[in-house]
Amino acid sequence: MNNSDFYQLEKPILELKERIEKLEGSDDPRKKDKIQALREEINRLWEQIVPQIAAKHIVQMARHPQRPYTLDYIQALVEDFVELHGDRRFGDDPAIIAGLGFYKGRTVAFIGHQKGRSTRERIARNFGQPNPEGYRKALRIMKLAEKFHFPIVTFIDTPGAYPGIGAEERGQAEAIATNLREIARLRVPVINIVIGEGGSGGALAIGVGDLMFMLEYSFYSVISPEGCAAILWKDQSAVDKAAQNLKLTARDLLELGIIDKIIPEPPGGAHIDPEQTFRNVDRYLAPALRKLEETPIEELLQARYQKFRKIGVFTEK
Repeated sequence: MNNSDFYQLEKPILELKERIEKLEGSDDPRKKDKIQALREEINRLWEQIVPQIAAKHIVQMARHPQRPYTLDYIQALVEDFVELHGDRRFGDDPAIIAGLGFYKGRTVAFIGHQKGRSTRERIARNFGQPNPEGYRKALRIMKLAEKFHFPIVTFIDTPGAYPGIGAEERGQAEAIATNLREIARLRVPVINIVIGEGGSGGALAIGVGDLMFMLEYSFYSVISPEGCAAILWKDQSAVDKAAQNLKLTARDLLELGIIDKIIPEPPGGAHIDPEQTFRNVDRYLAPALRKLEETPIEELLQARYQKFRKIGVFTEK
């Protein structure tokens, strides 16, 4: 998939953003009015670009290297976050962030994938691809949250679970399967938010919950478009077709009943205006969490069970 496709679409937006950044650091007495005019121009341009956005462009946006990651959301939304490490079996996995912090005056467990910005950090975090110890760490923190009646919020952003030999030797499939079973019966509210890539079982392992939100230009899929093209067509030129047919966009998944809400992104995507993205997430997360906490736990568990039973359509002959 050629990343230059989306770059050509977003190029005029980036140019306007650069002009805004220069004005913000200037002494121009009229900079406030000029910035407002540039923002209106961005909105106007984006309205023209949106009809041209295809599934392949959304995949590129979800993978954008400047897109906000889990730690960015935690820093923006959470007070006094304390990260907890290790699965108490093998070690710590930097590809998954897990810990406790204050959100809107209550203690909440936050768990999410973390890719890293620099080359060094990306390697250290395994490009956001967790090993089994990462999923076991996530479950350990979820169980801790359940013990003290803390709600749980997960941020999903991974190409998938790491498929290396060591990961398989340490029980990658078992770790993911155990998480699916255990999270499904946690006696506390669980909200999942897809903030970038939602890659297969690597995403689903922390993606079971009461509500599933997706950022507007994220994607959630059983396989990457590249993997799908390789298996079905044995041709990487079919990646764009695979992205379209996988129905992996937030709009597709909302229509299919797999997710509950789409969180809007600012014009150009989350990487253009992270601060607005954080505010949008906050606007959706706070009332949803409050409503779930007011729901009796047995009713919550039954609704969670029915939510996943209803996913998928099939016929019997």
